[in-house]
Amino acid sequence: MTERAIHAAAVALAVAPAVAPAVAPAADQRIAEVFARCFARGENCLLCGGADEPLYQPASGEQANTIFYRDDFARSALHEVAHWCIAGEQRRKLLDYGYWYEPDGRSAEQQQQFELVERKPQALEWFFCLASGLPFALSIDNLDAAPGDNFSFALAVWQQARRYLREGLPGRAASFQQALAIEFGGIAAPSERDLSLAALWR
Repeated sequence: MTERAIHAAAVALAVAPAVAPAVAPAADQRIAEVFARCFARGENCLLCGGADEPLYQPASGEQANTIFYRDDFARSALHEVAHWCIAGEQRRKLLDYGYWYEPDGRSAEQQQQFELVERKPQALEWFFCLASGLPFALSIDNLDAAPGDNFSFALAVWQQARRYLREGLPGRAASFQQALAIEFGGIAAPSERDLSLAALWR
């Protein structure tokens, strides 16, 4: 190749438009797509991110049942789906399943009630995280709590997870968990070692 040809090739490369690499969808978007494949048609339900606060909105007119999760947080998406998987048919006809959320700064009694309600969804979220290859961490959602106060809650979530391991996940949760494992290549059939109390309570 002559010096002139080399120079021309270099100029052509310098002015050629850059080809942007393909951008893989974010984890939360993939989770929302898995949810749609599982439930958009049969349950008329969608999973949508970008919300300031999580919210479940029942169908109205042509609007499908919609689960809104925080921003683009994959863990928020999984947690809100867990609540939906537990809610019964009548609850799913109500805004936010008819529950009243008590914000951070709860009294000890309110925190105890929160943990009672959250035991099952957080156990399900743990399964969903394993299927998605995401780390799971307990959420007591109470910044006023003293360090170490979450042991009783960790124990309750762990016991519930072990119960799901023995008895199986609820129907919709089982379908979603298996679909997540296929999409992300995560753990489809967790073992007792995967659901360790030591890993949950640090």
